[in-house]
Amino acid sequence: MGDKTDNDVGVQVALRVVDLQRAVRFYQRLLGQRADAVFGPSGLALFVVDQARTRLLLDREAVSGLVCLPVDDVRRRVEELRAEGIVVEAEPTVVCEVADPAHGKGGGHEWRAFVRDTEGNALGLVSAAAVGG
Repeated sequence: MGDKTDNDVGVQVALRVVDLQRAVRFYQRLLGQRADAVFGPSGLALFVVDQARTRLLLDREAVSGLVCLPVDDVRRRVEELRAEGIVVEAEPTVVCEVADPAHGKGGGHEWRAFVRDTEGNALGLVSAAAVGG
């Protein structure tokens, strides 16, 4: 496989889109960042979604899929999306306990919810919160 270099792409996840511009607006709002690249004629857009350089590819030719993306606060984000008319498939729930020092002595919880994006894809949203948070 070789050594990792600055030219390595990292992980890429693709989701099907019908209306590229609508999907780009949705994901810019959801992720709180602009698309890293939009290729209108070919129907592609790319977002780098974390420090590990995971790329979200929006593609007119991709099959429908499911991806889970991190957000700051699942419960708050679900309410914001619901207010914008986005379909909530599953309300935020605690998925597991997180043994992470960032959550303090008591640990924390990972929350997850499912929504439908503007293109009909199922989308999992995840975040961590301190116990009681």
